[in-house]
Amino acid sequence: MNFRNDCLGSARVRVLAMAPSPSRTFFHHEREQKEEEVLMIYLDYNATTPLCDAAREAMLPYLNRHFGNPSSIHAAGRAARAAIDDARDKLAALLHAKPGEIIFTGGATESCNLGVLGLARCASSRGGHIISNKAEHHAVLNAVEHLENREGFEVTWLNVSKTGMVDLDQLANSIRPETKLVSIMTANNETGVIQPMREISQICRDRGVLLHSDVVQAFGKLDIDVSLVDAGSFAAHKFYGPKGTGFLFLRSGLPIEPIMFGGAHENQRRPGTENVAGVAGMAAAAEWVLHDADAERQRQAQLRDDFWTRIEKVFADTQQNGDPAHRLANTLNVSFIGVDSETMLMALDLEGVCASSGSACMVGSVRASHVLLAMGLPMESARSAIRFSLGRRTTAEEIANAADALERIAKRTKEAREYALA
Repeated sequence: MNFRNDCLGSARVRVLAMAPSPSRTFFHHEREQKEEEVLMIYLDYNATTPLCDAAREAMLPYLNRHFGNPSSIHAAGRAARAAIDDARDKLAALLHAKPGEIIFTGGATESCNLGVLGLARCASSRGGHIISNKAEHHAVLNAVEHLENREGFEVTWLNVSKTGMVDLDQLANSIRPETKLVSIMTANNETGVIQPMREISQICRDRGVLLHSDVVQAFGKLDIDVSLVDAGSFAAHKFYGPKGTGFLFLRSGLPIEPIMFGGAHENQRRPGTENVAGVAGMAAAAEWVLHDADAERQRQAQLRDDFWTRIEKVFADTQQNGDPAHRLANTLNVSFIGVDSETMLMALDLEGVCASSGSACMVGSVRASHVLLAMGLPMESARSAIRFSLGRRTTAEEIANAADALERIAKRTKEAREYALA
C-alpha cells in the first residue's frame, strides 16, 4: 500500500480493488492496474501525524551530505554535532527550559520509561512508593506495573472520575514519606481529558515528591509549562515530526538512572548514537506546530463540535466520553452503543475514514479501552467506543464527508437489524 501526502494537501491511499462498489464515489481507475484510488479522511491524529514540510526540509541534509556520527571529532562529526546542539537549543527555548534539561530518546515509550524507571530507581535503596492511575498510557502503566511486580515498589493507583479526572484529594492523601514519584499524564491520548497539572504540581511540591508527566499528546495542543514537573516525556511524531524520535525534559540538578547501557551520550543519561536527522526534524516540527496554535485549537474545536452534532442526529444511542470542559480541542471519543468498535472501525475503513478504538500502541488489537473502564464505563460502552482525532490538515469538507459516511453506516446498521428481526 502506497501512502503519499504533504502537509497541506489531501491525503490519498491506494487500495487493491476487490470488486466495484457503488457506494464509493471518489475512485480513480488506473488504466492498466486493478487498483482504485479513494479519498482518505484521516481522523486519527492522536495515533500519528504526517511529517510537516519544515521537518522534512530540516532532515534532508542529515540524510544526505551531513551523515557523520555526532560523536566523531572530525568535520563530518562536528557538523552532525552542531545539528544536535542547535535542535536542543531550539527545543529548550520553546519550553523555556535549559538545553541541558533536554535528553534525546527514541520516542514516547522510551521517554516515559526513562522518566518513570530512571527516577524511581535513582535512590540509595531499592523499592519505595509510587503513585499513578489506571488511565495512563501503557508506556507509563506497564513501567509502573514492572516496578510493582518485579522491583519491590508499592503502587497507589488513583481513581479517575466518570469524566476521566484524577481525584486530587486522593492524590494528596496518598503521598507518604517513602513516596518517590508521582506520574500523571497531562492529556489522555484516548479521551483528550486534560488533567489539572498546576494543582497536581502544587500537591507534589508541597510534599517534596517528584512529578513526571506524559506530555506526548499535549504538546502543540496546549500551552505547556515544564516548570510544573520534574520530568516530562515528548514524541516528535505526535506534532508532525518524524517517528522514532522523542525527548525527556529533566529538571536541572535531578539525577536519573539510565535504563540502557553503552556510551556516554546525552551527558551519560541515554546511551546510543543520536538520530541526527530525526532530532533536527523534531525541533523544526516543534517550531512549526506552535505557530498560530491558539487559532488552530479554536478551528479544530469547532470542527469537532460540528462533527458531534451530526453524529447525535444520526445515531440515537451515543455518548461522548471524557470531560467536555477539560479536553483537547482535537479529540472526540464516542460510544456507539450496540455497535462494537471492531465492526464500526471496519465500516469506517470501507468508507475511507481512518479512526481508532483507543491507543495505537496495542499492535492493531481491538479491545475494550482500559481508559474507559478505569472511568467506570460499562463494558458495552467501552467496547463500542471510537476515537476521532483531528489535525492541522482536517477540513470542514472532510468532517462533512465523514458525517455522511456515518449516516450511511447507520442506515446499513438499521437495515441489518430489521432484517435480522424479520
